[in-house]
Amino acid sequence: MRRQQGFTLVELVMVIVLLGIVATISVQFVALSTRGALDVSERQQRALQGVVISEQITREVREAFPLSVRENGECLEWLPVIAGTGYESLTTGPGFDEVSIVPFGRAVPAGARLVVYGYGSAQSDLYGTSNPGPVSPAIIAVADSDTTIELSASHRFRERSPEKRVYAITSPVSVCQVGQWLYRFSGYSPGSTQPSAAALNGAGGTREVMSANLVGGSFNLKVTPPSLQRAAVVNFEFELANLNGDETTRMSQEVQIRNVP
Repeated sequence: MRRQQGFTLVELVMVIVLLGIVATISVQFVALSTRGALDVSERQQRALQGVVISEQITREVREAFPLSVRENGECLEWLPVIAGTGYESLTTGPGFDEVSIVPFGRAVPAGARLVVYGYGSAQSDLYGTSNPGPVSPAIIAVADSDTTIELSASHRFRERSPEKRVYAITSPVSVCQVGQWLYRFSGYSPGSTQPSAAALNGAGGTREVMSANLVGGSFNLKVTPPSLQRAAVVNFEFELANLNGDETTRMSQEVQIRNVP
C-alpha cells in the first residue's frame, strides 16, 4: 500500500501566521502610501490655492489708483481704475458739470467717478465727497470716442494735475480676514476713514469668499507710500491651514503698483 504524504497541523498554522504577517505589512504599506499621496495632494492644493489668492490680489492692486491703497491692520482697501486719459479742460461755469477730454478709447459705465489728483490732496480726500475736491460725483455713461464727460451733479476740482491726467474709478474694494475666512468686499460707499471688516460686513455691498481656511490673524499687511524714486509697494502674507491636520502653508507677496497719477 502506497504511503500518503501531506502537511502537518503545525506547518499549516505556521503558513497561516506567515500569510497574516505578510498581509498586515502589505495593508500598512498601502495605507501609508495612500496617506502620503493624500498629504502631498493636500500640500499641492494649498500651494495652488495660495498662488490663486496672491495672484488675484496682485492683479487687482496693480490696477488700483496708486495713491488710494491703504490698510488698517485687518483690511487692504483701494480704488480700482477703469480708464485714464488726458483732459482738455475741467468743469467750468455756469453748470460745472462737464469735462473735456481726449477720448478714453473704451466705454466707461455710468456711476464711475473722475479723479484729478494734485499735489495738495490727502489720501482721505480720494474717498471723500467734498466739493471742491479731487473726486467728482458719478458720471453719465461715456462711449469710447466721446470727448466730453457729463457729471450727474455740479463739481469743482480743487487742484489740477501736473500732466493734465484724469482717471475713471469705481467704488472701493477691500480684502479682509474675518476669523478663518478671507473676504473680498465691493460695491459699498467710500468713506474718508477706512472701514473695519465688521463694518464692511453690514455695509450692504457684495461679499465674496476668497478662502475659508486661513490661520487666525495670519493676514498681515504693509503699504509703503510712493515716493519720487518709486511707486507704492504693498506687502501681504497669509497662512493656509490643513483642515485635516496640523500642517500649514505660508504665502508672502510684494506688489509694486505700476500706475502713476
